[in-house]
Amino acid sequence: MKIEATMRGIPLADVPEWARRCEEAGFDGIWTTETNNDVFFPLLLAAEHTRRVELGTGIALAFSRSPVHLAHSAWDLNLVGEGRFILGLGSQVRAHVERRFSSDYVRPVPRMRDVVLAIRAIWKAWDEGGRLDYEGDFYRHTLMPPAFCPPASPAGPPRIGLAAVRGRMTELAGEVAEVFLGHPLQTERFLREFTIPALERGLVRSGRSREQIDVGLALFTATTDEERERVRRRVAFYASTPQYRHILTMHGWDGLGEQLHHLSRTGDWSGMPALIPDDVLETIAVCGASADEVAAKALERYGGLVDRIGLHAGELSSLDQWAELPAAFGRELASRR
Repeated sequence: MKIEATMRGIPLADVPEWARRCEEAGFDGIWTTETNNDVFFPLLLAAEHTRRVELGTGIALAFSRSPVHLAHSAWDLNLVGEGRFILGLGSQVRAHVERRFSSDYVRPVPRMRDVVLAIRAIWKAWDEGGRLDYEGDFYRHTLMPPAFCPPASPAGPPRIGLAAVRGRMTELAGEVAEVFLGHPLQTERFLREFTIPALERGLVRSGRSREQIDVGLALFTATTDEERERVRRRVAFYASTPQYRHILTMHGWDGLGEQLHHLSRTGDWSGMPALIPDDVLETIAVCGASADEVAAKALERYGGLVDRIGLHAGELSSLDQWAELPAAFGRELASRR
């Protein structure tokens, strides 16, 4: 199992030191978010100042960019990182795609399939030197003169990860992605009863086996009271989103989702965290008094279910608070063998 760190809210000037410390602490990967930083720029700096950790976008929005733009950014990062890059893609939700990015949000599942197939066709043309001739339902790429092709990379094409919360997008991840990127608003029950079965349906459709996809879990963790409250704010924010309501429904938390959504519509963001009771917080997040307690709880829930655990903080990714977790997970994993 890989234990990974999520880089969120780190100023670009601090990224080289943050990434270096992350690698020294024993993390297996570093992921960036499409929130208050550009999702690609920090990884270029991280690639230059690390040698071992994998690097990925968790996630890059697919529908606000052209497949060619995504293909170029991923190709360059994989070259600089010597094969360590994973292009993690996500659809986001309609409100953000349309109102924050002023892009189209139409038939997200078939469109995401088209994005992935288009990117792979572009990479194949660059890698093998053949003619680009891709025509899908949403994208058409039939022009790629040699002057616009990057040279073939010794690292080869990157891997593609796909984020999903709902069933059809999760099935698509099982069908076309090398890595599944789970959302931090999730629970053990949701993973067992909803996500894994949907991934398996996608794998069957593509004729692949479970070993051909890494299942990644985004996990909120907290070892201090301050961290717990930061995580509570993030849980409240995500739980206010109607597209994620089925997660709450599984646990009988529909009323909570409706209340949070109402406050988000009225702009009362500060009032939302108080609606998240401790039992809901601790069902979604893993909280403990120490790194060892967090590792033990996390593996009790998710050991054997996932291949990668990406740690998520409330607002800021603090290596001072995370530094002991890779070793704690290592000890706990060793004790379970």
